[in-house]
Amino acid sequence: MAKDLVIVESPAKARTVQRFLGDDFVALASMGHVRDLPKGKMGIELDDRTFKPTYDVMDDKKKIIAELSKASKEAETVYLATDPDREGEAISWHLLAAAKIPARKVKRVVFHEITNTAISEAFANPRDLDRDLIDAQQARRVLDRLVGYRLSPVLWGKVRRGLSAGRVQSVALRLVVDREAEIAAFVPREYWSIESNFSKRPQNGQEGVFEASIHAIKGVKGRISMPDETRTREILTDLTDATYKVDSVRKRQRHSRPAAPFITSTMQQEAYRKLRFTARRTMVVAQQLYEGLNVGDEGSVGLITYMRTDSTNVAGQALAEAASYIKSKFGADYAPDKPRFYSKKVKGAQEAHEAIRPTSILREPDKIRSFLNNEQFRLYDLIWKRLVASQMKDALFDSTSVSIGAAGCKSGTEYEFRASGSVMTFRGFRALYLEDIDAGSEPVSEGSQDLPHLAEGEGLDCLKLDPGQHFTQPPPRFTEASLVKALEEQGIGRPSTYAPTLATLMNRDYVRKDRGMFAPSKLGAAVTGLLTQHFPDIMDVSFTAKVEGELDEIAGGARKWTPMLQEFYSPFDESVKRALKEAERVPRDQIDEETDEICEQCGKPMVIKSGRFGRFLSCSGFPDCKQSQPLLQRVGVECPECGSDLVERQARKATKGRNKRFYGCSNYPTCTFAVNQRPLPQPCPECSKMLVAMGRSNSRCAACGFKGPIPESETLDVAV
Repeated sequence: MAKDLVIVESPAKARTVQRFLGDDFVALASMGHVRDLPKGKMGIELDDRTFKPTYDVMDDKKKIIAELSKASKEAETVYLATDPDREGEAISWHLLAAAKIPARKVKRVVFHEITNTAISEAFANPRDLDRDLIDAQQARRVLDRLVGYRLSPVLWGKVRRGLSAGRVQSVALRLVVDREAEIAAFVPREYWSIESNFSKRPQNGQEGVFEASIHAIKGVKGRISMPDETRTREILTDLTDATYKVDSVRKRQRHSRPAAPFITSTMQQEAYRKLRFTARRTMVVAQQLYEGLNVGDEGSVGLITYMRTDSTNVAGQALAEAASYIKSKFGADYAPDKPRFYSKKVKGAQEAHEAIRPTSILREPDKIRSFLNNEQFRLYDLIWKRLVASQMKDALFDSTSVSIGAAGCKSGTEYEFRASGSVMTFRGFRALYLEDIDAGSEPVSEGSQDLPHLAEGEGLDCLKLDPGQHFTQPPPRFTEASLVKALEEQGIGRPSTYAPTLATLMNRDYVRKDRGMFAPSKLGAAVTGLLTQHFPDIMDVSFTAKVEGELDEIAGGARKWTPMLQEFYSPFDESVKRALKEAERVPRDQIDEETDEICEQCGKPMVIKSGRFGRFLSCSGFPDCKQSQPLLQRVGVECPECGSDLVERQARKATKGRNKRFYGCSNYPTCTFAVNQRPLPQPCPECSKMLVAMGRSNSRCAACGFKGPIPESETLDVAV
């Protein structure tokens, strides 16, 4: 009897699915996308404005397609079980065409977690391929190819060869560049404060000291203004003989609500804040947790639900399991009377997935820690705690706000001081988890000082008046977390695009990281300036968000994709032609990047220049000093020994017949790690260690011996 064939994207997912389905099925992996637009040419029909794409089977997937085609002929039914989103739907459609699988044999199955229950339900309820989702993905791919292939030549001719532009990438870069301009233009404003220490007068043997700050002048609306030291000294002099008493005491109970379960963007943000994972690193590890890991007696099982989602919905079964766990672990007081539900606030949220959650709350992180590597454990622990905490009761605080009047001043003016205090009376969700905040964000004040018992009309002694000088601060540079948050809030891109977009900005040298924050390079600023001037729509945040909304309408069946592209392309085409003709070339010396390197010949700083063979280091004293040397190119992979960037290097002395190029740690000579083969950004699917390229299409892992095709990376919104 012929076995039914199940096609998924990765070997790890295939193994997990195979275990649940049993011997009547055979699960094989496509290794991601199998067809794409051709390399080296547009591949889109523009003459008749049909935008018909031409797809080629990728060179490194031809062997896989042959195997899948053979297996499909032997199978009675072919189940396409790719990921449950537009990308997964498109992969299934491409598989159907590339492997020439008869449509009558095909069934589409969708599951958001790789567990026995979810897979059984999916295979009991197969469906046809969703043409609207396929068209939406085609429209995105064609749109991004049009933008990339038409904009990049403009950059080559006006800035420098080898540059790229992308629909989402370029707008993300503009956010970074605009923020840097805000910081540069920022003029600090001086302001002052007066902090004070007050003491209760001895009463029944009790006394207490607490802090307060001047807030207002009685009878005058708004907060008191102290713009400089002169004004502050005037107020201090006026307060010399003041008397103080409690004007009012306001007590209330304050609730602190837990954060919603993770969606893709919030997981990336929190993983950066708490774990210092890049967005790409977070998604790679999350993929491993989703596809399935061996956890002892259970075998291989998916540990989290699908990790590309913008929905905070949680399945009823998971909510019930969380409530039961909370009651048993923390007590009934920590579980709300009914499940918590969170509304989505994502602009243009699309597929109705679930939030990212553990597939079983009972699979506590510490119980499976021995089966996970360190990265997998840390991210799983974060996801597990976030979901459980989201279903716990609020933390409760007794908050007290005190208004203190200062009378008897020399000028007759009466001032108001304020003090606040807060005491946690019930930990609630904080017994398990507390969300971090972005660098540069204003922390939520808890008013944590313990105030003494105070009564209205009670006299107070002022022990100290302490003036302080302050200056307003510029907006902070973006971190990975805050940039992802900004992209999400503005409706730019979708869950699958955040990580590759940020990685591309770094790899193209459009931005650099300074103490964990993004700063634009001169090259990035020059590219942004040129594109903003000549392609205002492409670089406009609201326009980019509008395009995302139109893609969503295509996915929902409310719009056809060809007319949408026709509406976009005509004005875009005119802008490209005009820019090629009218845009001024950016002078090369304006994009030379300063470095920390010092010229060995004359001691002047080295700068990064571009030549016919690419970028290189040159002495800033050129032409008086002609010293130059190769530029260490980052390869987008962290050193496995110290975590610094790996860079491409050239051997000083080459052995005959051996390649001069190798890859070493940028932290040399402190770290001496080096490897001859090109490191890959995707980790080994077996052990999560570093993969290196073997030729153009294969990879291997030195740690566990794994060999296979180069894993599919996330689709980049850039030109080739």
